[in-house]
Amino acid sequence: MHTVGIDIGSLATKIVLMKDGKIKALLQNRSLHNFTAIGTQLFNQILKDNNLTSDDIGNIYSTGYGRHSISKLTSNIITEISAHARGAQYFYPKVQGIIDIGGQDSKVIKLNPKSFMVIDFQMNDKCAAGTGRFLEVMADALDIPIENLGNLALQSKSPIQISSTCTVFAESEVIGHFAQGTVKQDIAAGIHNSIAKRVASMVKRIQIVEPIVFCGGVALNPAVKIALENELKLKLLVPKYPQYIGAIGAALIAKERLKNGRV
Repeated sequence: MHTVGIDIGSLATKIVLMKDGKIKALLQNRSLHNFTAIGTQLFNQILKDNNLTSDDIGNIYSTGYGRHSISKLTSNIITEISAHARGAQYFYPKVQGIIDIGGQDSKVIKLNPKSFMVIDFQMNDKCAAGTGRFLEVMADALDIPIENLGNLALQSKSPIQISSTCTVFAESEVIGHFAQGTVKQDIAAGIHNSIAKRVASMVKRIQIVEPIVFCGGVALNPAVKIALENELKLKLLVPKYPQYIGAIGAALIAKERLKNGRV
């Protein structure tokens, strides 16, 4: 029997179809402030693409910022912390720490090295600094596509320092550097180093250790990974489909609870 995990994030919604513990299909789209509509649309699309009906789905779990918004599809919800922990373990069973940077929040999760259960976490969901949204704002300030920001940063020879921890003030700081003639490459590198410092402080507070998985949509940005590794003095593991880790975890939990006779 198939299971489905839906991760409804503030900026993007991701859905994963699994069967017998294997990923069969993945889809994502912008959330566009209508979580119910996009969640339902992606569910119907993944069924159609795989010649399935809702009767073929044994269990559905939702997670993420908008996890409560698709009650007509499922009332089964799982926290983002649990979903990301389970999803990271799918790729790296012995993971002890997880860094997840999404659209509007960032999370650091610590796992027990023996039981691999969550024992502590830190979450930044009150400020855009240290999130994907921060990168979007900075890319707009530099007038470049967000997908080009990471590679631009990797070309830097002399990164600037961004002193502001607030997104609004950091944007003004970036615009000021640009007006003074600082090259975009060095500004972009400073932006990535700023995110790394913000997230690294969360890592240090709960003292996670390797192996550490880096996931979330921002994990697709190579410059953030490098900046974090330089700041933390350790290596990060980026799984396949890093932006789908929450949805994968939700689908796996759906399977495990179905197997145990729970929904």
